[in-house]
Amino acid sequence: MAAVAATMPQEVARCVRARDWRGAIGWIDAALATSPRDAELLRTRAHCLLALGRSQDACAAAGEALHIADNPTLLDAIGTLLNRANDQRQALVAFDRAVALAPNNPHFLFNRATVQRFLGHLAAAEADYDRVIALAPNDYEAYKNRSDLRTQSLDRNHIAELTAVSARAIPHWKGAVQIQYALAKEYEDIGDYARSFQHLQAGAGTRRRHLRYDVAADVATVDWITEAFPVAREPLALANAPRDAPIFIVGLPRSGTTLVDRIVGSHSTVRSAGELSCFALSIVDAVRQRSGGAALTRRDLIAQSAALDFSALGQEYLTRARCAIPAGMRLIDKMPLNYLYCGLILRALPNAKIVHVTRRPMAACYAMYKTLFEDGYPFSYDLTEIARYYLGYRRLMAHWQAVLPGCIHHLSYESLVADQALETRRLLDFCGLEWQQACAQFHRNPAPTTTASAAQVRQPLYDSSVSQWRHYAAELAPLSALLAAAGIDPEQA
Repeated sequence: MAAVAATMPQEVARCVRARDWRGAIGWIDAALATSPRDAELLRTRAHCLLALGRSQDACAAAGEALHIADNPTLLDAIGTLLNRANDQRQALVAFDRAVALAPNNPHFLFNRATVQRFLGHLAAAEADYDRVIALAPNDYEAYKNRSDLRTQSLDRNHIAELTAVSARAIPHWKGAVQIQYALAKEYEDIGDYARSFQHLQAGAGTRRRHLRYDVAADVATVDWITEAFPVAREPLALANAPRDAPIFIVGLPRSGTTLVDRIVGSHSTVRSAGELSCFALSIVDAVRQRSGGAALTRRDLIAQSAALDFSALGQEYLTRARCAIPAGMRLIDKMPLNYLYCGLILRALPNAKIVHVTRRPMAACYAMYKTLFEDGYPFSYDLTEIARYYLGYRRLMAHWQAVLPGCIHHLSYESLVADQALETRRLLDFCGLEWQQACAQFHRNPAPTTTASAAQVRQPLYDSSVSQWRHYAAELAPLSALLAAAGIDPEQA
């Protein structure tokens, strides 16, 4: 028995390295039978459960570890796992305890600030970022995140500090980009638009030079999708498809999808699962299984996706996605890029509701350009590439409108800002939800949000973003010209 116990840690590590999550859990459960209060084993079990998509079970295991752990590094690891599983409240408890045990560790403080931001504790997050910067002045992401927490003012901003940081040698390009975006944000907040755009252009240009990306592939993808799902094809799945009715909120990033998610997610019968990659992953896995694991080009993958077992695809998606929300609640998936899959979504889940959030072209394109995304959206750092991507997106959404007439609810961000009550009622009606006043008071929703809009959605609806791009009309003129040349009115949705 002692020999078996001695091999357990090695077997767990071997299984984790091999991504054999179920095998690892088997060894962990055997070890926990004799050592039920081993916090590291419980954390590893939670890690394996999360890798299997069982986020609620992962949070439960991490919660057990949290009650036992007394080491700040382990507590930080538990908090990080809970953060990834979107249990931000338990994550905050873990980071609070880690900071209490190691109050001068900037890494622990940074992680706590991140969760404070997700939970809407913006003043506490700013205090933590201030402390991080004092302890680790080369943590450039802390400067950027701090700038995003609130609207800066003439008498309360960080511009002098950021300018001093930018003047010294920054050892890595990523740090330089973070500082440029922070300066762009703060100068915009105080109304110095010329300096704001200078810093934005410098930061975006540096970010783009370090990307391997060809926008032509994304533009061609639109053609391949329209070929695979032509207008003449029956859009809806067979009658035996899953009858679940998740709500998909789609569109471009920074178009208002998080706002709409918060509105619908404030309903008592609905829960947001955030930006899930489940549908795309379910497609890829189903196509690979169908093709026997053969290597496929993107075009081949799209073509084969049109011949999948749609009922099975819907069931697989729901198995993955429903792990993220409590049983019995209606699911919101707000991954913007699901706009690529509208045809597949309504074949696989014919009762699903798709809400497409739109924004006027120049406002949408500028909002993407000024955002430093953590991952994804590589087209957003060059104005010409933004224009080309935007035109492809518009072509695909026009195609879905032809293929799926009346199946997608198109919601204009500008219309929502102009008449929140009317557009909210229309939105809820489309989703089959009764009116609840909480949906009109979405900013009071205490649920965490992890998107770039984490700070903005804590405020009542405001209209200052509707025409913000006009401050940069001259700088954005090439973008406007490209849109107009393609027949798009730059100022009208």
